[in-house]
Order: sequence, then C-alpha cells, then structure tokens
Amino acid sequence: MIGQDNVFKSHMNSESVFKGNRDILRPSYIPEQLPHREDQIQDLASIMVTALKGNRPSNVLIFGKTGTGKTAVVRFLEREVNRLKRESSESELDDEFIDYDIERVEYVYVNCEVVDTHYGVMKNIGNKFVEEWSDQIPFTGWPMEKVYESLREKIDEEPRVVVIILDELDKLVTKSGDSVLYHLSKINSELEQSKVSLIGISNNLKFTEFLDPRVKSRLGEEKMIFPPYDAEQLKDILSDRAGKAFEPHVLGNDVISLCSALAAQEHGDARRALDLLRVSAEIADRERDEGVSTDHVYRAKNKIEQDCVREAVNTLPTHSKLVLYSILLMEQNGGEKLTTGEVYSAYNEVAKGSGMNPLTQRRITDLISELDMLGLVNARVKSFGRRGRTKEIQASVPKRDIIDLIEKDESIEKVNTLSVRGGKQTKLM
Repeated sequence: MIGQDNVFKSHMNSESVFKGNRDILRPSYIPEQLPHREDQIQDLASIMVTALKGNRPSNVLIFGKTGTGKTAVVRFLEREVNRLKRESSESELDDEFIDYDIERVEYVYVNCEVVDTHYGVMKNIGNKFVEEWSDQIPFTGWPMEKVYESLREKIDEEPRVVVIILDELDKLVTKSGDSVLYHLSKINSELEQSKVSLIGISNNLKFTEFLDPRVKSRLGEEKMIFPPYDAEQLKDILSDRAGKAFEPHVLGNDVISLCSALAAQEHGDARRALDLLRVSAEIADRERDEGVSTDHVYRAKNKIEQDCVREAVNTLPTHSKLVLYSILLMEQNGGEKLTTGEVYSAYNEVAKGSGMNPLTQRRITDLISELDMLGLVNARVKSFGRRGRTKEIQASVPKRDIIDLIEKDESIEKVNTLSVRGGKQTKLM
C-alpha cells in the first residue's frame, strides 16, 4: 500500500496522454511495417535469403545519414528470420519454407559505438554461441589471437550460417583500425562447417578509404545507400507511430506536421522526428495538459538541442574543452569577435592553471576549427589585406550553462583565475 505522503502518488493518479508503451516513439522500436523502406527491405532480403538455403550471403555495406532507417531495416529482417525459426520449431511453417534450413541461421548484432575495440567486438560475437558462463571469453586478459581462435571454434561447432551485423562501423575503424574486419572477412577460409556473412552499417560514406585494400574488397561485395526521408514521408512514419502511442484526439492539428518539417530540415532524420514527438508529449504529460500542442513541440526542440550541446561538450577532449572554456569566459567578461591570438593567450593561462602543457597556437587553431564544425563556436576568417588575416570567433552555446558544465570536469579543478580583457578576473572554482 502506498503511503499518503509518498512522492510518486500524485503522479501515479494523473491521466497520461500516452496510451501505454511510450517506447513506440523511440528509434529502437521496430514496428510491424516500416513505411517508405519497402524497397530497401526487399533488396536486402533478396541478398540475405541465401542464408535460409544454407549458403553464405554476400557481405553488405549499408550507408546513409543518421535516422534514415538503416538499423531498423536490418533489425526488421533479423526479427523476420527469428519469427520463421519459431514457426519452424512449432511446426507452423508454411509449405513453401519446408526445404529451407532456417533453424541454422544465426544473427549477431554489435553496436560499434558502444563496443569499439577489437577485443570487445570479438568477445561479444564469440560469447553469443556460449551458454555456460565459465566457457565464455573473459572481459579482458586474453591475447587477441586466442580471442579470435576461440571465436572461430565456437562458430564452427556445428553447421550454420552466421550473419554478423556491425552497426556504426566507421566508429570502430576510426578508433581501432580495421584489424577485426580483416579477421572476420577472411574467417570463411578457416571454417569447416559454418559460414559467416557481414553486414556493416555506417553514416560515413568515406570511411572505407581508411581500410586495407584486401578488407575493402572482401567487405564491400554489395553496397546499399539509404536516402533521407522528406517531410511527407516523416509525417507518415509519425502518424503510424502516433496511432499506437496516443489516445485519440491527444495531438493538436499541426503537431505531426511541425515535427516532420523540423526533422526534414535536418537531413530527413526520422530519429529526430520521433524524439521531437515523444519529448513534446512527455512535456505535456508532466504538466498534466490534456493534449500536445505546437508550443510543446517548440519547447521540446529547445530541450533536445540543449541536451545535444551538453553531450557534445561532455565528450570533447580536455584541450578542446579548455579552448571553449576560454572563449566563453572572455565573452562573459565583455569580449566580442575574439581573434585566434586572444583565444590562445586565454587558453595558455587556463592550461597552465590546470597543470597541463599548453599546445601550440597552430594546434589550437585546428581545435577551434573542430569546435566550429561541431557548431559550438562560429569561426569566420577575416582578411586585413597586407596585414594578413585571422579568425573572428564567437561562441554559439549558452555561456553560463556550459561554463558550469565544464567547471565540473576534474581536469580543470586546479584552475583558480583567468585574466580577461579589461583586467577583470573570473573565478573558476
């Protein structure tokens, strides 16, 4: 029984705009139908059906911007194979599949943004085929050759076709190189009973330029490119999910259209559209409003953007944080359109106060360009004719919020003060 003064009680008794499972509005949810990805589903199915016949499908590289349905399509087909396997085990399979060896098809999914080392990827794949905990590849400690041999032996214990999905593959290659791809792409020559096929998913069309030519040749046997969604397609996707997620008449007239239009401006990102709709509804829910309006959507947009900025700042290397920190402090104390030299002088002091060796001005110029690419600062080159040229730098993030965020970083705890223009001092601790 819940006590009268329990903090959750008032919230538990309130009406919700959601019908039930709000995860329907998350990108990880795979619906029964994927609107406007029917062609891609059929193209990939025509390649992967080979596995159902006991043969190795071609390796596939799938490219496309974030939120274009790449992972959803691959996981959709994985779910369809697992459904056929269940029906086969329950003797409910249609006669047309009788001659197929569906039960011997295994899918292994690895998100390389989360598991981004050679050891981790191979451990995750190898342990998929181990039931006893004592027989699993340990979290760390084995030589790489032993990990690979264990993975190969476990896959080859019985005849089967293993489809390995490597999502965010460019993140793995960027951080750890292509060694794991080299081993996995040649593994079929060392297997006696099993066969392995690879599906690589990437947002970056150019990451293959960093691959060894042998790996590039084996890995890219088939290529698929997913186009971005337009506003009307995003509207169809949101309408389909909204019908499952909300009670009737909860959404205002223009809510879905606005979410679709805002997401279409950012390269047709379905994840962005779904997040906007879900966060809009969550804001309405917390405020106990009866419906979701366009005002909720605009507020959700601001909240998501702020969260993205904070995440981008949190993941910056330490020296990049110090550069951004220096820019924000100088602007807070009256600086406008800072030059590279001014930023470097401030950074120099902050770095020394942090107990770090400052980088060269040339390297700081590169870091400023990287911050500009991330949208955290605006850096424009201004020419002074014969006197040369420099960059005019301005922050494009909320100053006070990001200063507070950076000051929580342990790497700058030793900083006490920073001299800024006008002789003012800004307290850092």
